[in-house]
Amino acid sequence: MVVSEAGEARGYRASATMPFAAEFRRQASRRRTQLALGFMVLLPLIILIAFQFDSGDDDNGRNEFSSLVELATSGGLNFTLFSIFVSASFLLVVVVALFCGDTVASEASWGSLRYLLAIPVPRARLLTVKLVVALAYSGLALLLLAGTALLVGTLRYGWSPLRSTVAAELEPTEGLLRLLAVLGYLAVVLLVVAGLAFLLSVTTDAALGAVGGAVLLWILSSILDQITALGAVRDFLPTHFSTAWLGLLSTPVQTDDVVRGCVSAIGYATLFWGLAFWRFTRKDITS
Repeated sequence: MVVSEAGEARGYRASATMPFAAEFRRQASRRRTQLALGFMVLLPLIILIAFQFDSGDDDNGRNEFSSLVELATSGGLNFTLFSIFVSASFLLVVVVALFCGDTVASEASWGSLRYLLAIPVPRARLLTVKLVVALAYSGLALLLLAGTALLVGTLRYGWSPLRSTVAAELEPTEGLLRLLAVLGYLAVVLLVVAGLAFLLSVTTDAALGAVGGAVLLWILSSILDQITALGAVRDFLPTHFSTAWLGLLSTPVQTDDVVRGCVSAIGYATLFWGLAFWRFTRKDITS
């Protein structure tokens, strides 16, 4: 074997190992990826069918969000907003946790992780590719949900202004821009879930434990955020600004909590990813 001055086999390039496209295709062939993305497409259709059987007799409540239910059938934009609203607090959290928590832990549980590193794929390279692919699928899931809801909602209810009790009526073009801003903010907030799930994924061989642990910790943070006795401590919880996207729908737009939420989410995600890389590069891989 011809060895370079750096001690590597001649022709070997660490950056050429485990290509992003190959890992993306590999994850696309997995059943959990297909089911998760498929459900993102199916959910708006389920909601649409449910609305067809709605008699209108149920009381949807008198809170500030009731208009999301009442106006969901008034246009494609409102239907999309409703689909996002009912998915943001739990479903999207589970999907992101699934993609990011399963990615490394599943390799360990199958016993294939050590073989990937023996190719050899540098540990940092492996984690980077795994993380980027997981984030790509998480973003794709979010876009599929919103895109499908917008398509079927517009076909069924038409292209109408965006309306809600937290904003004046918005023309369709401006309403679409507001929805895109909402999706962008949700994507940033969900980075916390991605970081936490990824950290758990490199610390355990049980994919279910990584996914479930991330979801449970997110739920715990949401519960603690409802306890007003905690006072200013709640501001430091990762879920405290998770609903700040509602400010993007108000008139005028309220961005203070949105900015704080972005700073908080990016800070937590960076911390979790940093710990994941630190842990994995020092971990004994036996599976």
